[in-house]
Amino acid sequence: MKTETLKSAPVAASAPEIRAFFDEPTHTISYLVADPATRKAAVIDPVLDYDAASGTVDTRSVEAILAAAAKAGYEIVWALETHAHADHLSGAPFIKARTGAKIGIGEHIKDVQRIFRPVFNATDLKTDGSDFDHLFADGERFRIGELEASVLHTPGHTPADIVYRVGDAAFVGDTLFMPDYGTARADFPGGDARTLYRSIRRLLDLPGETRLFLCHDYKAPGRDHYAWETTVSAQRAANVHVGAGTSEADFVALREARDATLSAPTLLLPSIQVNIRAGRFPEAESNGVRYLKIPVKAAGGVVLG
Repeated sequence: MKTETLKSAPVAASAPEIRAFFDEPTHTISYLVADPATRKAAVIDPVLDYDAASGTVDTRSVEAILAAAAKAGYEIVWALETHAHADHLSGAPFIKARTGAKIGIGEHIKDVQRIFRPVFNATDLKTDGSDFDHLFADGERFRIGELEASVLHTPGHTPADIVYRVGDAAFVGDTLFMPDYGTARADFPGGDARTLYRSIRRLLDLPGETRLFLCHDYKAPGRDHYAWETTVSAQRAANVHVGAGTSEADFVALREARDATLSAPTLLLPSIQVNIRAGRFPEAESNGVRYLKIPVKAAGGVVLG
């Protein structure tokens, strides 16, 4: 199921227009963020539809975003990633191909590339971030039309996570979920629960009225609807993992215990291979087909061969 909602914004010209697109198969929310004055826009965390059973890709999710942008008269100038996602493939290259938008991500994607290059023996992968058009540094400012946007580096879930702040809105990626669901896992290679806690504290130090737009929702127990917008104040007061003054030590203990029970995301292996390449698939082999690799590990006395 795909749903799109239009988030109301203040009348002031400096306030962004925000539309959310929910992809239920991956529980991912992508955002179309526009300057009402110039009609320039950015897409944040676009999804490329991928069927793991058949190995087929589809562009219906990004097509929906592009159609909404065209209807509103927006010109998309950025395709922005909050990090290299492990649960869906990026639709950023399709948006770039259709609009000329630049693909941006945090500069620490280079660390993630260095971690995963040997995992997949990805000899074609450069580890300098050059597959992306722009690498954002912590504190960097840029523009979406006349809107000023800024970047917060928020590692912990991965080394490369960043938050985009636009007006009173912050797009936080996987770092935080709704207050009744908690926080991101920190057990991926390069992740760290202590680092994640400190990143979250940076977010919770923002003004309380700051609107937080999340990248995922899974419906917390007792909640029968999806949700992806909250505030800093709500997170401070009620986040089940970090709210109400939770200490760093308590959070680390909780997060590490919870992470030990979690299985790998369904699309982890294909997602990482594609997303560390800015959404590019590995080069086609001699038969013209592109392949994604599955590293095989032998357990116990299993003999491979």
